[in-house]
Amino acid sequence: MAEHTAIIMDLLDIGAVQIRPEDPFTWTSGIKSPIYCDNRLTMSYPEVRKKIKNLFVERIREVKPAVDVIAGCATAGIPHAAFIAEAMDLPMVYVRSSAKKHGKGNQIEGMIHPGDRVIVIEDLISTGQSSIQAAEALREAGADVIEVMAIFSYGLPKAEEAFQQAGFRYQTLTGFQELIRYMKANGQLDEKAEAKLEKWQKEPAAY
Repeated sequence: MAEHTAIIMDLLDIGAVQIRPEDPFTWTSGIKSPIYCDNRLTMSYPEVRKKIKNLFVERIREVKPAVDVIAGCATAGIPHAAFIAEAMDLPMVYVRSSAKKHGKGNQIEGMIHPGDRVIVIEDLISTGQSSIQAAEALREAGADVIEVMAIFSYGLPKAEEAFQQAGFRYQTLTGFQELIRYMKANGQLDEKAEAKLEKWQKEPAAY
């Protein structure tokens, strides 16, 4: 789809997505990866963040019945959730990775009512764990979590399995396969690098 390509082009242009098959990145989890996506950079580019916001808004408006609340995953999902909530004139909350150790001990900041229909906004889906934890916290608070939406996904089998097991749906504006297709079509990826990336996506722990 054209929107997939447009987002991929933007992420590459601003350096949010980087490919290093010969010098892999190390994730917090310890996974070695030939690709790294840092969507926090999109905050600094008004035209890019506006395009992302508009695409999210289009998709959320397709949800029936209407959504009641936009929820951002701490921390990188928070700004995009704020942009979306403002554009749609909807309440917003954000969800911490765990409850605060002080004050009221909140994990969810903002107001959630039982039965609220919620879209969870995340910047990136890797293993899916942070998004799922946020969605579970909202569900425990009585919310009806309709879907998790993110800018980009690595498309890892582990994430697919985790979302299925947790009982949540997710979708992204673009992802790993769209990136590979675009870079290959534009001469930015040779066959050797493509093979390494495809192998990593299938078995990231073995890279």
